[in-house]
Amino acid sequence: MSSSIQQYFEGKIDFIGQQRVEEIARLWLFSFTALSFVLGFALQSLKITFGLLGTSSIVLCVIVLPAWPMYNSHPVKWLPVRGSSKTETKDGR
Repeated sequence: MSSSIQQYFEGKIDFIGQQRVEEIARLWLFSFTALSFVLGFALQSLKITFGLLGTSSIVLCVIVLPAWPMYNSHPVKWLPVRGSSKTETKDGR
């Protein structure tokens, strides 16, 4: 049972998925930081500022932390292993 839990939380995503997560997180954090500052300033309330920023951060974590299938739609195709023998040295001879 622990292996199935480990596979669920392992979170394999591809390089394009990583780039997509970074772009989403950067845009989300910038937007909601500016929005919460402006809204908190207009209403003169730190409670609203930090409440909105904290809530948006939790929602962002739900969006980007799990390994959703949309982040693994371009799997990496690795090259096959070339003649591995125990007598080879580091320089390939």
